[in-house]
Amino acid sequence: QVQVAEFGGGLVQPGGSLRLSCEASGNIFSIYATGWYRQAPGKQRELVAAITAGGSTNYTDSVKGRFAISRNNARNTVYLQMNSLKPEDTAVYYCNARYYTSSYSMDDTWGQGTQVTVSS
Repeated sequence: QVQVAEFGGGLVQPGGSLRLSCEASGNIFSIYATGWYRQAPGKQRELVAAITAGGSTNYTDSVKGRFAISRNNARNTVYLQMNSLKPEDTAVYYCNARYYTSSYSMDDTWGQGTQVTVSS
């Protein structure tokens, strides 16, 4: 089993920056990838960025060049650095970890979410 918890949301002005943290616990060595998702009111949850255990990353087009995902293995933490924030980045941000439950199966775990509001 793996658990994740998010930290670092808040209110920021347009053009500002925030850093979100996702701390993992439990069987962390079974984690295949960690991703940040977001869900704005009335919209579907979407993948923002993800990083695999091997360090490969991917981003949704709308955040490329502004957001950066990284990991600190010593702290079991994945970060999402968000720069040049726009009002349309306003959403609840969720951390997701996909992990192996056996050699042939995987499962997902989600954090409780953290609110990011970009407004003047």
